[in-house]
Amino acid sequence: MSNYVVGDIQGCYSGLRQLLDKIQFDPNHDKLWAVGDLVARGPDSLNTLLFLKSLGGAFETVLGNHDLHFLAILGQLKKAKRSDFLGPLLQSEHAEELANWLRKKPLALRINKDTLLSHAGLYPQWSFKQAIELSDEVSTILAGPDYLSLLASMYGAKPDRWDEQLKHTQRLRFIINAFTRMRYLKKSAILEFETKCSPTKQNSSLKPWFEVPNENINKNQRIIFGHWATLMGQTQSNQYVALDTGYVWGNTMTLYCIENEQKFSVQNETNPFT
Repeated sequence: MSNYVVGDIQGCYSGLRQLLDKIQFDPNHDKLWAVGDLVARGPDSLNTLLFLKSLGGAFETVLGNHDLHFLAILGQLKKAKRSDFLGPLLQSEHAEELANWLRKKPLALRINKDTLLSHAGLYPQWSFKQAIELSDEVSTILAGPDYLSLLASMYGAKPDRWDEQLKHTQRLRFIINAFTRMRYLKKSAILEFETKCSPTKQNSSLKPWFEVPNENINKNQRIIFGHWATLMGQTQSNQYVALDTGYVWGNTMTLYCIENEQKFSVQNETNPFT
């Protein structure tokens, strides 16, 4: 059995299937994990979700910002943009079924004791244990009857600094933002959401979250994340594995094998969005 983690799929169903064919993925023996952003921006979010759900126990994922946004749109809390390409999914008879399936997915999970998976990464003041506990706080509400209130209140950039004393909406919004939107940090571990470029091109006053020391993890622990396409998989550290390599923008989709730390990728040759 092999465990494979795939980067941001973003509705690119054909690319996903091509990548799985490349590694001869067998759901009877292998397991596929995903870093979130399963939907939006690509041409076929509906078949992407239908296929992943059909894998049953051979698939697991964390939620990304686009996945949460899809839930908010379906719940009539937000309007879809044309660039989201979510029309067929939103209009499908399977939309509610797929949304309920997604609502039961976490923001962070451990593949094994030394490997953490989340969409944007690990906020530098959190341990693996705390990350899972904070993810569970959100998941409990998201999977419950009051999930629309959570989705309605998740939008916004404040608070931008963690405080254990944060409560209610502010606490939940920070947790969601850290797990699904984080890229750069200002001094004092303040989240910054505007800058999306590669670290080689950004203002020196900002630091990628994975370059900020985290005293709560050890050198044997590994964080796998997506979300940041301009990194193109480069963090200059084996401890931080970046898997969003911008397939939806005409680049590649990347998959990482947990057991041998090998990466596999396919090129988007037919991308209509660039």
